[in-house]
Amino acid sequence: MTTQAPAQASGTFTLGRDLTINRLGYGAMRLTGKGVWGPPADRGEAVRVLRRAAELGVNFIDTANSYGPYFAEEIIREALHPYDGLVIATKAGLLRTGPDVWVPLGFPAYLRQEAELSLRRLGVETIDLFQLHRIDDKFPLEDQIGELVKLQQEGKIRHIGLSEVNVDQLHAAQKITQIVSVQNLYNLTNRSAEALLDEVTTQGIGFIPWFPLAAGPLAAPDGPLAKLGAEHGHATPSQLALAWLLKRSPVVLPIPGTSSVAHLEENVAAAEIKLSDDEFAKLSELGEQNA
Repeated sequence: MTTQAPAQASGTFTLGRDLTINRLGYGAMRLTGKGVWGPPADRGEAVRVLRRAAELGVNFIDTANSYGPYFAEEIIREALHPYDGLVIATKAGLLRTGPDVWVPLGFPAYLRQEAELSLRRLGVETIDLFQLHRIDDKFPLEDQIGELVKLQQEGKIRHIGLSEVNVDQLHAAQKITQIVSVQNLYNLTNRSAEALLDEVTTQGIGFIPWFPLAAGPLAAPDGPLAKLGAEHGHATPSQLALAWLLKRSPVVLPIPGTSSVAHLEENVAAAEIKLSDDEFAKLSELGEQNA
């Protein structure tokens, strides 16, 4: 890394016209036990990861009530409160009943309860970005988004985002209120959200790709990414995957997560990798071939 705060090299993006962040953020799902269930194996290291992220210029932290559940938010508060210069985003809408079990729940009273509890756990009066973790087809969208709007009107939520939606669902939600971000599975080898990314790029809405590092066989030690990385200052496959995301669209906000300080530093260093148009095209083609 060539600077003390390399995340700044990723450029900036402004959520909702008032929250400017460095584009390379951090996702807190890994700050929990196996199956995203229970406490982390090493809470001290989890705290160190978050504090080191902030030192490296990461000022956008994405979490959810369901991570643990609750442990990730509690650790974020322990490590970073009072969040000077940081934007903390959280989510609700997935019920947890065991390791690796995720059940959509959009009952408006539940969404309100979890927003109130997130305020308490994070130690804030207003949540910067509150995202509906899943649209639950058992309840009208108007009721789910409407409850978040009420919380926003009460000053408990600053901005509203969505997760795992398609273009039609985004448009439906936008008829109810302003949506400042969407969060979908998207990476070099999984581009199922391509249409959504194109739409939010046009609108200037933040796109938060979760699972940003996935590259499968592409990232094998003797695979294509390793060979390309050797030609690019010994960049790792993960770093190239992140650099590709950052170049893909100016609204993309990758949030690679890890429970290791060393891995965090490697991920954040990707912000300083600048791909040429030819390199981007080559990576895009390799990703399609290995999808």
